[in-house]
Amino acid sequence: MRDRLGGSLVVVGMVIGVGICIAIFRPSYLGSPEYLQALIFLEIVFAALWNFRSHFLAIVIISFLLAGLQIPDSGPWLAARWFVLSVGAVAGFVAYMKAPEHRFSAFHLVALFCVTSAMVSAMVSLYPTQALLKAASLLLLFLYGSSGVRLAALGQERRFILSFMWGCEILIYLSAIGYFLVGLHFFGNPNSLGAVAGVVLVPTMLWGVLTSADFIQRWRRTFALMLGLLLLLSSYARAGMVAAILACVLICVTSRQYRMLIKGTAFVVLAAVFVAIAMPPQEAETSSVASAFLYKGKREEAFLGSRKSPWDQTVSVVQQNPWFGTGYGTSATAFEPTPVNLQYRSPTATTREHGNSYLEIVEWVGGVGVVPFYTLVILILLNARRVLVRVRQTGSLYSPAVPLAAIMVAGLVHAAFEDWLFAVGYYLTVVFWALAFVLVDLVARPVAAVADTNSFKTLRRLDPFGVVLPGQ
Repeated sequence: MRDRLGGSLVVVGMVIGVGICIAIFRPSYLGSPEYLQALIFLEIVFAALWNFRSHFLAIVIISFLLAGLQIPDSGPWLAARWFVLSVGAVAGFVAYMKAPEHRFSAFHLVALFCVTSAMVSAMVSLYPTQALLKAASLLLLFLYGSSGVRLAALGQERRFILSFMWGCEILIYLSAIGYFLVGLHFFGNPNSLGAVAGVVLVPTMLWGVLTSADFIQRWRRTFALMLGLLLLLSSYARAGMVAAILACVLICVTSRQYRMLIKGTAFVVLAAVFVAIAMPPQEAETSSVASAFLYKGKREEAFLGSRKSPWDQTVSVVQQNPWFGTGYGTSATAFEPTPVNLQYRSPTATTREHGNSYLEIVEWVGGVGVVPFYTLVILILLNARRVLVRVRQTGSLYSPAVPLAAIMVAGLVHAAFEDWLFAVGYYLTVVFWALAFVLVDLVARPVAAVADTNSFKTLRRLDPFGVVLPGQ
């Protein structure tokens, strides 16, 4: 406690000292809104860096989230997110290597092969500089995931998952206010809202409801779960709905929570009817409930009609570049190969919609380079399967590995219909891979169950890996 207080005083003293120096030697900086914002941002990053394990992951996620949201003055975050990720990758690796518990597994070796494959593909790309920068962003993300993110959860899994759940709950409340009360659709594309709600928010809050310690906490999380489901349904994002349904069914079935599954199904049906009547899709305001959610009011198209064109185009490009692809993060488009103006987001001349993350990565790195990427996906599925099998055997949900496994399954299913899984600049990509690296450690060793202390006063629990947890 004394060391932490001393460290905090050092941080405050350094921040004050920097402010005094700027006021004396560069007073014009304090009169410029841009410089002042940059100074405040650097101070926040520096303070989070000092408390790296507790706060830095939140800064990374918030930076990418603000860069991707449709909000005023989000432009500076396009550059700031890469600065934060770079600092986190370097500082996290140094700090993790100093930890006596540091270890690496086959998962991390395959991740390194993925980065190598991305680097090689950049050499044959029509846009080598752009592809190399994209590969560098993948390196930063995987380096941070292999070190800094794992350090944030190491030995404090309960605090890590409860903090993550609090973040999901707050995001649900803010999104509900923005979408239902203010009319501010800050996720932009409805598919983005569906992706976040279906892959992360709904599975996490369902797990929170099932592991709640008391009546008030359970009802608060249930309310957040219902809001999350309404947000998901109002997006009419079919991929997000399929991902959320599969993840929630797996949680309920493996833990034998059949009553919750029945109640949840009934609520979803009633909520779907309400959303279809009160908030119909813009394409067809008078469509039926089935047409609204299955076809988005466009019955003349097939169920996957919107995906057929980008899938066919991607397959055609893969056939033209079967071995080494078009370069990581770059795609063959109708534009001629011209010098690209490098920015902090992908230019339209080098990107296009693919409608499938697994086809997208084949186009980017080719049939040879895709092997480590697919291997990494298989390892994630195996980790999730191990968690769910243990939950089925023990009937216990009290482990942080359970919501992470549900998110992994939901994310990999959703990625079959959207091309975000390997697009590092997208906020959902950062969250998914950060949790994927944490799950590796949780599966590798038994961990203390995550639940509030009150739930252990009279009971002895088993975590999903069979370790008896003493009552507290």
